[in-house]
Amino acid sequence: MSNSTPPLSDAPTPNRGASASNPPDMSHSVLTRLRSGDPDAGRLLDELYRSAMLRFCLGYLHDPMESEDAVQEIFWRVLRSDALPDNFRPWLYKVARNHCIAVLRERKRHHADRNPLPTESIPMDESGNLTRLVRAEAQHQLADLLAQLSIDENELLRLRYTEGLSRKEIADVMDEPESVIKSRLFEAIEKLRKLAGG
Repeated sequence: MSNSTPPLSDAPTPNRGASASNPPDMSHSVLTRLRSGDPDAGRLLDELYRSAMLRFCLGYLHDPMESEDAVQEIFWRVLRSDALPDNFRPWLYKVARNHCIAVLRERKRHHADRNPLPTESIPMDESGNLTRLVRAEAQHQLADLLAQLSIDENELLRLRYTEGLSRKEIADVMDEPESVIKSRLFEAIEKLRKLAGG
């Protein structure tokens, strides 16, 4: 693997999922509005979480139209829910994960295959052709390595590094103790390093 690929670590990462598209401090505002029946709650939910949910669903479904449909269904379920937990953001990802898994199960019944983590979700610097070429090659190499990981390992890495969820939030999404998530993340990263020859 070339030296142009940054090393992965379990160190905190910028919360891509909590960028302008869904800042974590806005979860409380969305939750308050949803609980009070505010008619603008759906619009706020859409503004804050649509791009993150689309990216997340696309990571599972690998189909933009199907991902868009999934986000609509997820938001519809959220708006109809009578039991909105205080930890709204991880709960929303859990709802999305469960919905995507259900879609994949249905798709599997129709003999479609599942692909590993899409590398197009890895941000690219658009500074020049050579940079794009080098990064495209690095993404291709990373995709090859990720294809050798299990679906669960891909999911953990996607939640942590693409969606920017904390280990605690991932534990909430996956119904696992945080210590188990920490260990599984470490193992996935180590496996990726070994596959990369490092």
